[in-house]
Amino acid sequence: MSKNIKLLALDFDGTILDSDKRFPQETVGALRELAENGVTIVASSGRGLAELIAYQQEMQVFHYGILACGGLIYDFQKRQPIFKHKLDLGTALEILFAGQLEKAMIHVLTMDMSAVTKADLRDMRRLRMGVYRCVSNIVPDIELFTRENEHDLLKIDLYHKNPDSRSCSRQQLKKLPLTMTNTEAATLELSPVGVSKGSGLNRLCKMLNLDLSECAAIGDSPNDLEMLQTAGLSIAMGNASEQVKSACKIVTMDNDHNGVLQAIKRYLQ
Repeated sequence: MSKNIKLLALDFDGTILDSDKRFPQETVGALRELAENGVTIVASSGRGLAELIAYQQEMQVFHYGILACGGLIYDFQKRQPIFKHKLDLGTALEILFAGQLEKAMIHVLTMDMSAVTKADLRDMRRLRMGVYRCVSNIVPDIELFTRENEHDLLKIDLYHKNPDSRSCSRQQLKKLPLTMTNTEAATLELSPVGVSKGSGLNRLCKMLNLDLSECAAIGDSPNDLEMLQTAGLSIAMGNASEQVKSACKIVTMDNDHNGVLQAIKRYLQ
């Protein structure tokens, strides 16, 4: 194990999870061994708590979560939030309006809920969501849900029909105080300005009195970039974009060939 690394931050989709959204059990064992050797294991994901329910067994190996792209820092051992940075209601409603203009699927994340409308849920494949994540709340009216949860809004995703439609949403929202990240084929992730996985990692390290040079991070997506640039040791998945790979010191195997396990064995054990 690298003696310098005291924290490992791991993305989920496209990183730990394979293309069928399975969590390899070999990886669980390797992470457990790292934890037993004093490494703090952190889940760093665009997902919220509600979207991790399918992985309850595997989540036992994680100490903390940097979730909703940094909007929530969560203590899995104590089962409580450490930090939340919420979207203000006015900004959230502007996002909904932009999504409706482009007929995008609107996905609202709070700390405990993951909400879409029933009509949008039927359109997952058309909007390139595929087998992406577990949606825990099917709501009749996404605007009403947003208003009723205005004190707990963390992140909104807009799933578009194509990249051009996503570009229109970005243009519509460019003057708002938002962190906007293009992910997947035509998804736009929207968080409060200044909030990212990188800001979450920085905040968590300060809480734990760790230097960023003592952190390793593994990811594949544009929403991982700031986290990878923040960590002392940055590892890109083989399935990552060239932009992500060029930002990292190391490139491992892809997520369908357990690149996380390879990285752990080669660089962290």
